Amino acid sequence: MNPLTIRVLHSLSDGYFHSGSEIGDAIGVSRAAVWKQLQKLIDAGLDVECVKGKGYRLEGGFEFLNKGLIASHLSVESSVAISEIDLHSEIESTNLQAMKRISETSARGYLCLSEYQSAGKGRRGRDWVSPFGHNIYLSFVWEFDGGASQLEGLSLAVGVVVAEALNALGLEKVSLKWPNDILLNGRKLGGILLEMSGDPAGVCQVVIGIGINVRMNKRHEIDQPWASIAEQLTEVSRNKLIADILSRLIPMLKEYGGSGFSSYQEPWESLDAHRGRLVDILSGNSSLEGVASGVYANGALRLSVEGIERPIYGGEVSLRVRDDS
Repeated sequence: MNPLTIRVLHSLSDGYFHSGSEIGDAIGVSRAAVWKQLQKLIDAGLDVECVKGKGYRLEGGFEFLNKGLIASHLSVESSVAISEIDLHSEIESTNLQAMKRISETSARGYLCLSEYQSAGKGRRGRDWVSPFGHNIYLSFVWEFDGGASQLEGLSLAVGVVVAEALNALGLEKVSLKWPNDILLNGRKLGGILLEMSGDPAGVCQVVIGIGINVRMNKRHEIDQPWASIAEQLTEVSRNKLIADILSRLIPMLKEYGGSGFSSYQEPWESLDAHRGRLVDILSGNSSLEGVASGVYANGALRLSVEGIERPIYGGEVSLRVRDDS
């Protein structure tokens, strides 16, 4: 989004009506130029309302991500642990940027945020739809010194702390889908993507990517049922929610190398959206049918196949519920 479009968006951020002339005078451009930028905002998926005789507005206003506001809401423990808040208006992918930072230097505590991702990443190489200013796109780097074995179940533990932050916000019917989806009323609200760099048997750095739909609307085509926080809560501060998530995430990461997933097994199972349901586990061209029966202490799915339990590990597999529409 170009600087002029951003300036028009700032003019509408208070949620009140403003005429094209008023906006143009405020930023030093013509009404025609304002109209072109408004079209760009609409094309970006923002709900610009136009009423003859009143002008234009964004119902509910618009909150830009702000490093100062995020920092002001962080717990003291989390504030100290974050080495840098790297905030972008537009970026290819926050996870990709974090991995680049790791390749350049030690990046423990590095936090990358963006209003928009041009190539957001999901699991198994999928695209993550990332419209401007609607949602949270966050990547945080943490370092572990015990290798990949310390990371078993980590994406599930991250899901638990994110779900706790969403519940504290006032959302109802938040649940988790193995291994890394966050659901609201059974539809996808967010996801978690972990990427590792370093020694698999020694010191490694992990990028924890978190995406959450905050004000996603139907202008955006997504290939699965999805949800947005705005369905239940009309006034949500993305800055405060980011801080709340980090203030829960960082203490968990500090302890995880020693305690692992076992202390998060029970909380995860209490949020499990599909426990006791018939599911298909898809891997490449093969599939396995069974009943989801919770998770093991290492985060593996507990799948009951013809009465015999077997562990299913994350990797490149996907879970589908048999009776989902």
